[in-house]
Amino acid sequence: MTRIVVVGSINMDLVTQAPRFAGPGETILGERFLTVPGGKGANQAVAAARLGAEVALVGAIGADAFGRQLRQGLAAEGIDLTHTVQLDGCASGTASITVAGGENQIIVIPAANARVTPAQVEQAQAMVALADAVLVQMEIPLETVAATLRLGQRLGVPVILNPAPAQKLPTDWLKLARYVTPNQHELAILLDADPTETDSTKDFRDLMQRTPCPVVLTRGAEGAWYRESGEPQHQAGFKVDVIDSTGAGDTFNAALAVFLHEGLPQAVRKACAAAALSVAKLGAQGGMPTLHEVETLLALQAS
Repeated sequence: MTRIVVVGSINMDLVTQAPRFAGPGETILGERFLTVPGGKGANQAVAAARLGAEVALVGAIGADAFGRQLRQGLAAEGIDLTHTVQLDGCASGTASITVAGGENQIIVIPAANARVTPAQVEQAQAMVALADAVLVQMEIPLETVAATLRLGQRLGVPVILNPAPAQKLPTDWLKLARYVTPNQHELAILLDADPTETDSTKDFRDLMQRTPCPVVLTRGAEGAWYRESGEPQHQAGFKVDVIDSTGAGDTFNAALAVFLHEGLPQAVRKACAAAALSVAKLGAQGGMPTLHEVETLLALQAS
């Protein structure tokens, strides 16, 4: 069984469905409100577990009602929480999400996620050493992201860096990543380029060539581009009816990690299929597919 360690955030998502996004100073009537587990770290852990991996999560939650719910939900998915700490006097992370027309707007309050430390990562060293891949994102302190990259390099375990929320990172950090997995906008920010000047295929392919580590660039419904060496290659997306795009990127990253041992082209193909299935249901974790569902979609596409 594939072993995955995720280092990242754990949130409770406060989701509002609306007919459209409200403008500045505007009040509109929504259609539905619900609370669902989220956070990029937790999302990727759940997605990897549903795809058949043995998953451990390094993170932090608050000693509050949301924290208790989040921990119970992750445990129910079979995720190892040995290195997920519950912090007294601290709230759990939250994300306020508005969903309209298949798109979303998100405001994240880190809370406990801001207290995931490099020491926690080091304490998980024995678990990381046994992993087939490590996933890390940027909803936790950057020093902890760097510690994860360095530990993976030291132990010879591939680390997939999902640079979201986007910000510029030192080149030395990027060189430690086995793969970096931005979208087009995130890649521009990561390399300190102008995001408004990367609209064309040529522009983002040029940026991929400048990235100091292998890169897998997600393009939503268009699929993904990937480059280990040489020219970037394209994997087309899978057509589905979009209900909620929240968590699609997390599903993609998890699938990439789970199937990486099959080779990058196959892993990217399966990641695109998993991400497509994830947008057909409401909620970040609610739509995350099982291995059987991914295999069924791929078989239908091949027939």
